[in-house]
Amino acid sequence: MNPTRSAKDNLKNGPDVDSEEREDGSEIEVDEENLPSRAAAVHEQIRMEGEKELERDGLALMWSAIAAGLSISASLVTKGILHEQLADTPARFFLENLGYTVGFIIVIMARQQLFTENTVTAVLPVMHKPTFKNFGILFRLWGVVLAGNLIGAACASLAFVSLPLFEPSILQAFHTISMEVMEKSPTQMFVGGVVSGWLIATMVWMLPSAGAAKIWVILLMTYLVAIGNLTHIVVGSVEVLYLVWSGAEPWYRFLWPFALPTLAGNIIGGTFIFALISHAQIRNDLSNQRRKSKNRQKERPKSVK
Repeated sequence: MNPTRSAKDNLKNGPDVDSEEREDGSEIEVDEENLPSRAAAVHEQIRMEGEKELERDGLALMWSAIAAGLSISASLVTKGILHEQLADTPARFFLENLGYTVGFIIVIMARQQLFTENTVTAVLPVMHKPTFKNFGILFRLWGVVLAGNLIGAACASLAFVSLPLFEPSILQAFHTISMEVMEKSPTQMFVGGVVSGWLIATMVWMLPSAGAAKIWVILLMTYLVAIGNLTHIVVGSVEVLYLVWSGAEPWYRFLWPFALPTLAGNIIGGTFIFALISHAQIRNDLSNQRRKSKNRQKERPKSVK
């Protein structure tokens, strides 16, 4: 048994993900020089991060997800303040939507658990070894993180309504921004969620190569979500729940037309489209490399003789 693997296993309380490396007692190879392509190196690095997230303790995941739900409310706050302070000109739309990126920057740079990030990061280990156990661990992660995100979003939006945090003019800006979300039909919510999920997954794929420019990658990709008026299950929950707490919308309107179509769109865009394609492009390269490596290991004793 690999001593490094054993030490790491003893430090975590979550479930073990099925993988070839765990069976071999080895680590996931992330060195580009030892892999067939740069894309393969990025894939393996994200898969390694995904395994770590899948194996985290459930309570730790929940608290991190609640923190992310609270932090992501900074998107509505910043956008609302800019909306209220800027003059009503065509430029206001592009400037106020810079505020939308703030919540994502906080959440991602603070390494908090955001649901749409997990739709690609945690999926790659499952695609690598699609066992029933791995699917169960993935659904556990998704359920805990989504629940935590929604709890944090609900607490933040309730605080905006109940506590004297902002001037009435800023609260009116929150209302105006949030009502723009509810003007969409369920189909528009779903399609916007697909594109949003794709963009967030693309951002996750770019981050390992971003280096010091990571914050600019986050800003650019989430700004595209904002100016595209796309739907995001967690940011949108802060906005729609603000309307619910303030009495502008009934509770059932949170579930439909917003939450269910948007959630489905985010999952499909981030998982079934982006992650599948990203995995497919390097699957054969990695499989061929592992096969050659195993053949070399089998032939080595013969050559020694």
